[in-house]
Amino acid sequence: MKNPHRRLFLGRSLGAAQVAAAAVLLPGAARALTTAPAAPSDVRALSFNHLHTSEHIALVYARGAQFVAPALTSLNHFLRDHYSGDVGVIDPELFNVLHQVRRVLGTEQPFDVISGYRSAHTNETLRTTRGGGVAKHSLHMDGKAIDVRLPGVALADLRDAAIELKLGGVGFYPRENFVHIDTGRVRTW
Repeated sequence: MKNPHRRLFLGRSLGAAQVAAAAVLLPGAARALTTAPAAPSDVRALSFNHLHTSEHIALVYARGAQFVAPALTSLNHFLRDHYSGDVGVIDPELFNVLHQVRRVLGTEQPFDVISGYRSAHTNETLRTTRGGGVAKHSLHMDGKAIDVRLPGVALADLRDAAIELKLGGVGFYPRENFVHIDTGRVRTW
């Protein structure tokens, strides 16, 4: 892991919701959202590659104590249930956790998304056909969970960074090659 003092500082200094939009990149399209200039430390950005839809997104989702509504709308759509197309509302704090995980790991790589929002129907189908591993009331259904990996970062390091933050649940799935991160109670499995 990286410098533990840096992680402590980041964990303490990045706790509040922050946000502002700069750009959203979807397949074949780019849309700029302009805002007043801000100090780089006030702006938080994320980028994702969705492994099931082949879509990509990179955006600034927060500035200071404000989430950027258009960015959150874009992220809700991007992280939709890829089986049904249903769009849920993703907990903005989940983006804060992911942002902090990347900072702790010292990377700007986009997250590879395995699963974001899940409709109740999709969750039940997966729960009853996958031989276990899907909770009856998964936090994916509440928009409070995501399954990801980070290219170039060992899966165990991603897990350890998320656990170290103590901001929610962290599940480790090395055989399936992803880490589950959520904004529920602090726990690991």
